[in-house]
Amino acid sequence: MTLFEDPFFTFRFADDRRIARFHLEGVEAGIRVAVYQIDPGTGERRRLLAEAAVGDGGWVDLSEPIMVGAGDAFIAVPQNL
Repeated sequence: MTLFEDPFFTFRFADDRRIARFHLEGVEAGIRVAVYQIDPGTGERRRLLAEAAVGDGGWVDLSEPIMVGAGDAFIAVPQNL
């Protein structure tokens, strides 16, 4: 039994990255996902970066890549949660 589980997936980066695709473990294909930039220190949502659907095997392909700077973070929030 899990005591606590976040209803979203957090991605943090030590280097600058161009993100066109990411994986969400355990999320079914077809589920819509909202991707938000967050404050890396507080986890507070800053702005919506993208929306997409989960594909086969839990992969999310973004229509336009997002740029993430060193030390930045984003969350992916499945819309069924």
